[in-house]
Amino acid sequence: MYLETIYLLSQTNPNVRAVDVSEHMGYSKPSVSRAVGILKNAGYLITDDSGYLVLTETGKEIAKKTYERHETLKNLFIRMGVSEDIASEDACKIEHVISEEVFAAIKKYFFEM
Repeated sequence: MYLETIYLLSQTNPNVRAVDVSEHMGYSKPSVSRAVGILKNAGYLITDDSGYLVLTETGKEIAKKTYERHETLKNLFIRMGVSEDIASEDACKIEHVISEEVFAAIKKYFFEM
């Protein structure tokens, strides 16, 4: 969720800070700092000289993929009659565990007809 949040925030402001992520997600600053460290060590994120968070190409790819899953699932649930809040909440849970095969089938069946 952190990569997706950094990606979304960077769409409106290229200078994303850990405090921005903290405020957006409602998480404590120490929790975000810990996650940032893990993401940096994994090679998904760097911090520039000013302390701004910048996704690496790999981090950006994962964030885009996660965001696409979220939006596709949310839109499917809304089409099924689920409220937008619940659709978004459940999409957020499912986007991280759904297989590539099932997601591709959902996209093809419901959105590429």
